[in-house]
Amino acid sequence: MRGATWEFRAHVCNRNNGAESVEVIGGRPGDRVIRSFEPGRIYAVTAAGRKRSAARATSGELSLAEAPQLPLA
Repeated sequence: MRGATWEFRAHVCNRNNGAESVEVIGGRPGDRVIRSFEPGRIYAVTAAGRKRSAARATSGELSLAEAPQLPLA
């Protein structure tokens, strides 16, 4: 979503089935939408990465689940 900004809200782990998700809140200016993603779909923002986010899977960049910058626990 272009023009959107997101803030971390929570790291969720379902103890019954082991499913994990990361909740974020934000959206376009004036919006306060909550979204959930699998940790493997979250990537750190870099100056170069903002312009080529669609190519991340093929560029070899690691998601935050594969190379966390902070512990997800």
